[in-house]
Amino acid sequence: METKQKYTPLLFGLELLCCLLGLVFLTPFYFLVVNAFKKLSAILLNAASLPQSWGFGNFKKAWTAIDFPVVFMHSFVITALSVGLLVVVASMTAYRLVRRPTTFNKLLFTVFVASMIIPFQSVMLPLMRVTSLLELRGHVYGIVLCYLGFGISLSVFLFHGFIKSVPLEVEEAAVVDGCSPYGLYWRIVFPLLKPIAITVVILNVLWIWNDYLLPVLVINDAFTTIPLAVQKFFGQYLRKWDLAMASLTLSTLPVVIFFLFLQKHIIEGITAGSVKG
Repeated sequence: METKQKYTPLLFGLELLCCLLGLVFLTPFYFLVVNAFKKLSAILLNAASLPQSWGFGNFKKAWTAIDFPVVFMHSFVITALSVGLLVVVASMTAYRLVRRPTTFNKLLFTVFVASMIIPFQSVMLPLMRVTSLLELRGHVYGIVLCYLGFGISLSVFLFHGFIKSVPLEVEEAAVVDGCSPYGLYWRIVFPLLKPIAITVVILNVLWIWNDYLLPVLVINDAFTTIPLAVQKFFGQYLRKWDLAMASLTLSTLPVVIFFLFLQKHIIEGITAGSVKG
């Protein structure tokens, strides 16, 4: 018979501490949303105060100034293509590494894990040279390939841990029934990877959607994303914080909704891959 845990003062203190920490992490969102409704003079006087009126003038100006529908679509296309390729390539790679544990595959997995600790700043100059030689700069496929290269390590690592928990008997039964290797993967294995696939999607969407440094190095003005478009509000002598905050609020809203809708799968995907293996 299960016994209920008593609600002790220590437990109450821990809950209160967690709530306070949650408020601390929500502080940037408060400044972002509140200042998106304020005039530039009001932001400079007191950025923490509430706006006197809640008009949408800043959002209308920002929408027109950066041509928001166009830059939004650019960001969406780059993010969707990059994340889609990451899920497909990383899942198939991890599946091969798990089901064929040869010495070479073990060494290859070690290389994937080791590459996660390499800082991006250390490969910036080689990246510029390689993208120039291969004529990848200024093209969508160039930035997508770069995101695939930088994001594949963590994605393979997450898929690798989860695939080890997939029962091998299920695959053996499918092979006995005459399932081809590709049919085995796409019909049997990949549907079982849904929790960790969603985890990989969320983590990479949050990273790629908000990334500024890699797009400015690879595509710059050729295919402007939202972070690049917002940069036009910050000149040498003038910084339009009101329009910048409105633009960032517009760009953050879809990602926040996407994250809240799928966040429950993050813990499920990671923990499921850490129990067995």
